[in-house]
Amino acid sequence: MANTIHVDVVSAEELIFSGEATFVALPGEQGELGIYPKHTPLITRIRPGAVRIQVPGKAEEEFVFVAGGLLEVQPNAVTVLADTAIRGADLDEAKAQAAKKLAEESLTNNKTGIDYAKAQAELAAAIGQLAAIAKLRQAKH
Repeated sequence: MANTIHVDVVSAEELIFSGEATFVALPGEQGELGIYPKHTPLITRIRPGAVRIQVPGKAEEEFVFVAGGLLEVQPNAVTVLADTAIRGADLDEAKAQAAKKLAEESLTNNKTGIDYAKAQAELAAAIGQLAAIAKLRQAKH
């Protein structure tokens, strides 16, 4: 297929998605990135959020939540190396809300010895996961 690009979304644990796509959108550090086949080569960090993959012949996009990581784009391939990745169908809103609340409480309690960087990263991941769930719901309606 000439108008597709190969996409791999990989976490530390497993290969989450591998296949052809006509378009990929994901949260870059400076904002949302959109990638079509034959895109200019690029390497950048990504923020927590939803990776949306348009698969040829499918009406619905594939959704994968990533908690940050790296993106490599070549003219015929996109590789997302995620710290953590969860398929859209496996996202759990209640768990994400609980994680967000816990991270917020950790940041507001001024206890010595708290790892603020870790708490901020956990909060960003929870907020990104909730935003991905909202995008997934919006796409289905």
